Amino acid sequence: MSDSWIPPDGVQRISHRIKVPVGTFKGGDLRCPAADALRARDYRPVSIMRQPREKLDQFAFGPFMAACDALGRSQAERGGESRPARPVHQGLRQWTEHALASYAAAFPSHPDRPLSEAEAPWRYTHAVTGPDLRGAEEYQLTVWGRCLQSPDGRLRELRLPVNKLGLEQPPDRFVAAAALVLAEGAPGPAPERVRIVEFALLDGKARLLFEGSRDEALTLYRTHGRAALVELLDGQEYRPGPVCASCSYTAVCPVLRQAPGLLGVDRPGRTRRWWSVTNGRNHQVCPARDQMRRLHLPTADEVEHSAAVDRGRAVHAYLAERHGGGPLRPCTVKVPEHWVPEGFELPESEREMGARLLRGHAAVCPLRLVRNAVDVRNEPRVVRHDTAAEVVVVAKPDLLYQDGDAWVWRETKTTTRDRPSGRPLLEEYPQLALAVLLLARGDLGGGSGRARIELEVLRPGGADLEAIDPFAPETRAAAGEMVHRLVDPWLWDEDYPARPGPACSRCETARWCASGPDRQEGR
Repeated sequence: MSDSWIPPDGVQRISHRIKVPVGTFKGGDLRCPAADALRARDYRPVSIMRQPREKLDQFAFGPFMAACDALGRSQAERGGESRPARPVHQGLRQWTEHALASYAAAFPSHPDRPLSEAEAPWRYTHAVTGPDLRGAEEYQLTVWGRCLQSPDGRLRELRLPVNKLGLEQPPDRFVAAAALVLAEGAPGPAPERVRIVEFALLDGKARLLFEGSRDEALTLYRTHGRAALVELLDGQEYRPGPVCASCSYTAVCPVLRQAPGLLGVDRPGRTRRWWSVTNGRNHQVCPARDQMRRLHLPTADEVEHSAAVDRGRAVHAYLAERHGGGPLRPCTVKVPEHWVPEGFELPESEREMGARLLRGHAAVCPLRLVRNAVDVRNEPRVVRHDTAAEVVVVAKPDLLYQDGDAWVWRETKTTTRDRPSGRPLLEEYPQLALAVLLLARGDLGGGSGRARIELEVLRPGGADLEAIDPFAPETRAAAGEMVHRLVDPWLWDEDYPARPGPACSRCETARWCASGPDRQEGR
């Protein structure tokens, strides 16, 4: 037997124990399969560059879990009041208080069905007795969440906290792996029944993911979990993104491209971080807002999903589908009556406005200039590591396409205004400034003769298309100044204070802010 999985250069195996947190079975676009496999197989970089930690706790569930741990222990065990190991942002503190109240309301104590916190999170261990394809001597699976059990140990329950319940349940492979750990894991005797519950800290809603006997849990794992574990351990796809900032394999990653000096910063920040133009704009308006968005605290639906905002997102989703995989299909003025993509609900007026904007797009559809589908990158994630600033830069253009041998960066915006605002384009749309810096460096490859940035603005009266030359000296200077203006204050910020002002009334995270409108008015 041989293992076809190949680690990158610059790493070494520390042990022959394979350890997999069950959470990695969820997968998703924001995870890196190759990094998950490297961690599970216990590989470490040969040269380890220790990164200082952020001053503030960056794990949004950390304070909640620490508080629950303290409540589950006696006063003597916890030595007085529980204090978080690291300082917590005021927005996270406010959210944690809400989360604890929601948890207590969702799971009141029942004298007839008492459950208590387990001694320790359960861990499934399988000792290998013969030759192993991956050279492992032991396999371990671990769970994260609130682990509870009945007094006699016959029932085990895993409560999985989330901000709010998603439209779709977690994948079967994840539930199956968790069921295995509950059914077979230590410490404690094997239970007769196991239960897995997902609960929302925002509103206290819960849903049952699995409940059954120990044998049913094992059958579930054999059906959905075993093959998924093989796929996870053999993952070799490197998927650069925000996770690169905290990844221990960043320096040895064969896919993450370095771009020293991209952001024009003189010296690196305190620790490696990731940055996008959206984060930069959030921080410019209010540092606390940026931090709460980075922590993924729940946002206000009335702000995040206003009719106008959802119409813009629906238009983008429709264009992404039209420009996506399959044969080239330049858009036409014939917009289907039911054009709104699945997952969006728009009032009739917004559906009509969206169709009107899409008809205007037909005149400037970039696919009219493309001869081959391989020359199109639909909503690609462009990730670069500025090693001078120690920042992983993440961008997501609406479209990249090739005109001849040159790459064109297309951004599409929607508005109900018939006329431009008059502001400089790089100031109004800073993502264009980052695009200028990337193309001017030749970072996307290809020729430079026709390389350009295009801004498409869809208006009720038609589409405007602006072309920007990234090689014009004045344009490059303006772009560098714009990006520096967004990056520099953020890079050195460790406290993320609130900045009360007019934007508070339309802030999607104001509910968790000590300086939010409700608290300013004393309500």
